[in-house]
Amino acid sequence: MKVWISMTEQVYAALQRATSQLEEKGLDTHAAKLLMEHITQKTSASLLADLREPLTSEQQQAFWDAMRELLTGKPVQYIIGSEQFYGYTFKVDDNVLIPRPETEELVYNALQRGRKLFPQQSIRVADIGTGSGAIAISFKKEWPESSVTATDISEGAIAVAKQNAVDNDADIDFRLGDLTDPIVGQKWDMVLSNPPYIAHNEAKQMADTVLDHEPHGALFADEDGLFFYRQLAETLPPLMNCPALIGVEIGYLQGEAVHQLFQTAFPKAVIEIVKDINGKDRMIFCKIGE
Repeated sequence: MKVWISMTEQVYAALQRATSQLEEKGLDTHAAKLLMEHITQKTSASLLADLREPLTSEQQQAFWDAMRELLTGKPVQYIIGSEQFYGYTFKVDDNVLIPRPETEELVYNALQRGRKLFPQQSIRVADIGTGSGAIAISFKKEWPESSVTATDISEGAIAVAKQNAVDNDADIDFRLGDLTDPIVGQKWDMVLSNPPYIAHNEAKQMADTVLDHEPHGALFADEDGLFFYRQLAETLPPLMNCPALIGVEIGYLQGEAVHQLFQTAFPKAVIEIVKDINGKDRMIFCKIGE
């Protein structure tokens, strides 16, 4: 797509034109602002204050080159190479899912419940299927005394997560392998996971920006999206301390099914379905012992 570039264009005019082009294609118009913040290296507040500021020729070229990618449906986070999560900046590329706000709620709730369950400061935590490392690194930053291990089956994802740990100064033990395989032989106080949970037949309802660009292995699961929960429920019992806490993100229609899987695996545990900020079932917490 050819994009006309003016000799001198103000931030405001460029944003207006970019927003209009995104709107025409039914794409997220907020992405233009995120792109402009990245190109100009301004915060949201300073960009708002400098809307009448002219862009340099280099900034114009960079902005409209990136807009061409954006107009193909590529997520803005992949174009700028990062996303904010729990107040931290994470590198993202097509090896990993873009961290979502709903997953921030998993971290928040795990921290809240963990502090109550474990009055001691030092606990052993595993993040299964870490992707970008968002859960593991955010947890470690918020609970520095914890010992955090993160696993993923994807070498590409582990490489991204390791870089994010370095960038955020977080000491994480990364292990390559499938689900709980890398953590067998040890006991854990807390296990967290945001596994793939979208049923294959739901693909037709998803946005092209997600389907065409984000890794399908991190999105879809067999058994109507329940495969990985079943695997976790079957393999975690011998790996957990007592007391212990398991927290997983779920699809909003999967609460009862995942609840049953973990109740069967841990008959004496307290299983809780927790809603997200939008009132949808989004997390399962399994509290083992006291």
